[in-house]
Amino acid sequence: MNFIAIIILLFIIIDFILNWSADILNLRHLRDEVPEIFQDVYDAERYQKSQEYLKVNTRFGWIASAFDLLVLLVFWFGKGFPFLDHWVRSWNQGPVITGLIFMSVLIIFKMILSLPFGIYNTFIIEERFGFNKTTWQTYMTDMLKGLALGILIGGPLLAGILAFFEYAGADAWWYCWGTVTVFTLVIQFIAPTWIMPLFNKFEPLEEGELRTAIISYADAVNFPLNNVFIIDGSKRSGKSNAFFTGFGKNRRIALFDTLVAQHTVSELMAVLAHEIGHYKKKHILQAMIIGILHTGVMFFLLSLFISYQGLFDAFHVEQKSVYAGLIFFGMLYSPIEFFLGLFMHKHSRKNEYEADRFAVETTGNPDAMADALKKLSAHNLSNLVPHPLYVFLNYSHPPVLERIKAIRKQLTIG
Repeated sequence: MNFIAIIILLFIIIDFILNWSADILNLRHLRDEVPEIFQDVYDAERYQKSQEYLKVNTRFGWIASAFDLLVLLVFWFGKGFPFLDHWVRSWNQGPVITGLIFMSVLIIFKMILSLPFGIYNTFIIEERFGFNKTTWQTYMTDMLKGLALGILIGGPLLAGILAFFEYAGADAWWYCWGTVTVFTLVIQFIAPTWIMPLFNKFEPLEEGELRTAIISYADAVNFPLNNVFIIDGSKRSGKSNAFFTGFGKNRRIALFDTLVAQHTVSELMAVLAHEIGHYKKKHILQAMIIGILHTGVMFFLLSLFISYQGLFDAFHVEQKSVYAGLIFFGMLYSPIEFFLGLFMHKHSRKNEYEADRFAVETTGNPDAMADALKKLSAHNLSNLVPHPLYVFLNYSHPPVLERIKAIRKQLTIG
């Protein structure tokens, strides 16, 4: 085992232990009594149910992550990578096609192994706690649609990256960076009108009190808004959500039908104001720029390691190739991704506070924002008292309790 293999293996084990430890601390951090702020939306029975939901998902996550780790180690040290490499090379299809076959086999292998876990989570755990609304037909159709999109959209992009690194020499990383950037922007532009409707129905919000209030608010904050859509989230889950997607004329704000059914007009306005706040505070633009820069750094580092024999030796592969180098570099790059993820989570939590503040200031109704957050947490069985380490590692949003305290503090200061 060479130095690179030791680094990768150590990080995989440390990451596994760290997340396992955070899970244990998170479970031990549970409290018997409902926090005072939530006592108007959580009765004792529902609070106990939320804690049981956390425990069940945590234990299930342990089994899934341990299985993933075991499969990886067996495949790695059982010399699965060189076996697969020899097999795909025997087809004599050229470097790009060979690479596509190599990576497709790994993806399909991963999909097959993860399928039972996905099914159990949807049809056993989510069903047990009253969330699952997905039928077997919808589940399988979603999976096939996702696979088809991966082939039609991801396949050509992957082929382009393989071709650039195979034939473009030292400038390959530039070409890949530019191509992926353009591809990402195009997908974000077309996704709301071409891709997302493949999975959900987007119905324009009907005329009425809510639509009138939304249009009036959008005009007041100078936010161009052609329409607000209701998405049939209840087709798959009883959970509630809202999101902002796309840009330009394809920009959309979507409210889950489950959200609309659970909240008052003032609460829905607060949720929508929060989503608009992300746009007005340029959070979406920030994330896009950070993502583009991160992609450039990743491709530059990839260009340095993709032909390094030590990287291939770490996985017992004798012949260097672009396609195997992509996979192996991804594993070597994991520590950077981990720390970048921590930074992005922290940045995202800051942005959520800013969006909450924007919503409170522009609607002038802090109680509606706080009530919306409380109802969302109760409806989705959220963990009200997560451990700080677990939040640090996993939360892109601040804990709901902290968000409500910040809103109340803002009201006091105001």
